[in-house]
Amino acid sequence: MRAVIAEDSLLLRIGVVKVLEAAGFQVCAQVTDAEGLLAAVEEHRPDIAVVDVRMPPGFTDEGVRAALVIRRQYPRTAVLLLSQYVEERYAADLLAANTSGVGYLLKQRVADVEEFTEAVRRVAAGGTALDPQVVAQLLVRRHSDPLDRLTPREREVLELMAGGRSNSGIAAELVVSESAVAKHINSIFTKLDLPRADADHRRVLAVLRFLGVATA
Repeated sequence: MRAVIAEDSLLLRIGVVKVLEAAGFQVCAQVTDAEGLLAAVEEHRPDIAVVDVRMPPGFTDEGVRAALVIRRQYPRTAVLLLSQYVEERYAADLLAANTSGVGYLLKQRVADVEEFTEAVRRVAAGGTALDPQVVAQLLVRRHSDPLDRLTPREREVLELMAGGRSNSGIAAELVVSESAVAKHINSIFTKLDLPRADADHRRVLAVLRFLGVATA
């Protein structure tokens, strides 16, 4: 897989590059600002762009805005945002714009090489990866809704789905069978009144409902 890295911190950029190259990724370009990121994506059309939320010149939301442009103009390029702090509105913006090939992690996760590279691979393959602290803060903002119908176990399953886990990953985490996970997920779909659709689409809708992200 090919990747572009956008990070203005030299030390973190070098660290991310080394981690990804060691995991077998080809790093096509390293840039320090949003303008350079968009140019690199246009030139290399990578499988994934790993992007700092805050970059020059304003150090506000340049990375997020560039990520939204990438997902709109280059839909085959996945985007993983890295942030120093939890800023849930940026995760919500990214998810509201596109529900596949997106991720949002705190920079501290880079230190866990195995977890970080697994998240990068998952996002590059069209999945999602949301930092547990981001998920937790998104949940704090929600009020009573159909999610209150879920059992504690169903909520655990849905939270793991929101983190990008597959059925097998959820089963391993909860120490249950995959068939049990499938039953929980079907029950979640029913309780959230999700429209009939293919399983992947319903899964995305369930996660968005869980995170409080508005959908059309």
